[in-house]
Amino acid sequence: MSAPLLALNAVRLQRAGQLFGPFDLSLAAGERVAVLGPSGAGKSTLLNLMSGGVRPDVGVLELQGERLDRLRPAERARRRAVLPQSHRLAFGLPVELVVSLGRWGRGDEARHIGPALAWAQASHLRDRRYDELSGGEQARVQLARVLAQLADVEGGLLLADEPLAALDPGLQLELLDLLQRFCAERGHALVAVLHDLQQALQGFERLWLMRAGRVLVDHPANSAALPLLGDLFGLRLQALELPEGGWALAARRAAA
Repeated sequence: MSAPLLALNAVRLQRAGQLFGPFDLSLAAGERVAVLGPSGAGKSTLLNLMSGGVRPDVGVLELQGERLDRLRPAERARRRAVLPQSHRLAFGLPVELVVSLGRWGRGDEARHIGPALAWAQASHLRDRRYDELSGGEQARVQLARVLAQLADVEGGLLLADEPLAALDPGLQLELLDLLQRFCAERGHALVAVLHDLQQALQGFERLWLMRAGRVLVDHPANSAALPLLGDLFGLRLQALELPEGGWALAARRAAA
C-alpha cells in the first residue's frame, strides 16, 4: 500500500499557552478537504504545521513518505504551495515578479508566468504593479503564483488559508472553481480553510471540523454532516432542494 501524500502522526504544538492537537490525519493525492471551525479554533495553525512553516513540539509530519522537517526548502517548495489569507505585500512589485516568486530558485520562471496568469484569468494584469491592483485582482495574482509553483509536478499539495475572504460572491465561486480544476488535472490535494459552509459541502470531499485546537471529526462532505456543522457553529441547518436542481443551505441561529 502506498504512503499517503501527507500524514500527521500524533502532532502537537503549544503556542501562547494554547495546545493544538494531537493531530492524527492523513491525506491522499487528489483529495479535497475543507477545514471549518469558529474563530480561534486553530485552523490557520493546522495549515501552518502542514506547510512546514512551524515545527511541532511532538510528533512527525510526512510528505510523500518523507519527514517534512528534513526536506530542503527548495524540495518542499516543489511539492507544496501555500495560498495565504492576506494578499498584501510590503513593496510595490511588478505583477510578473510576484508570480515568478512561485518558481524561485528553479531558473525557469519565464516560461511559467504566462500560463499561470492565463489559468488565473489574470493575463491582462501582467504589466501592472501589484500595489495598484484591487483586492480581487491581487487574489488572482496570488492564485497565479501558486499555480506556477505546482504547474509541472503531479500529486502535490496546495494549502489555502481563507483564500476567498473579502471577495465578492461571484469571484469567490470563480476562483474556487479555477483552483479545484487545476488541482484535479494534476492530482494535487487541496486543503482549504473556509467559512462558507455551502462551498465546503459542495466543492470538497471531506470536512475537518475544528474547535479549541483539535480536529473533532473527519467527515465526508455530505448532508449527513449538517447536524455536526450545526453543533459546531450553534446553527440550525437545512438543505433545501431547488426547482432547477441542486440544493441550497438554509441556516438560522439555534435556540438558546
